[in-house]
Amino acid sequence: QVQLTESGGGLVQAGGSLRLSCEASGRTFIMYAMGWFRQAPGKEREFLAAINRGGFLTQYADSVKGRFTISRDNAKNMVYLQMNALKSEDTAVYYCRMGGGWGQGTQVTVSS
Repeated sequence: QVQLTESGGGLVQAGGSLRLSCEASGRTFIMYAMGWFRQAPGKEREFLAAINRGGFLTQYADSVKGRFTISRDNAKNMVYLQMNALKSEDTAVYYCRMGGGWGQGTQVTVSS
C-alpha cells in the first residue's frame, strides 16, 4: 500500500516561492512516475506536473509552466515541486500522486 506524505506548504506573498516535498513509501519508488496536483475550493483537482521514473522527462500544465519545477530523488524516495512567482490563484491544497495513490495534501496560500 502506497503512502505519500506532502510537506512544505504555507502562507506566502504573491511573487514569493515555496518548495513542496513528498515522501513515498510502501512501493518501489523508482518504478513509478510521480505527479503533483492541486485542488482549490470549489474546483476540481487539476494536474500540475509529472516526472518519469528516471527523472529526466517532465510535463507541466500551461498554468504553471515556467514557474514550477518538478524533481525527484530516487535515493530518498522523494519528489519535489519548486514553485516560484506565486500568484493568488495558486492558492490550493497540493497533492502528490504515485501509482494511483494520493497523499493527504499540503495547503498553499498566496496572499496578494
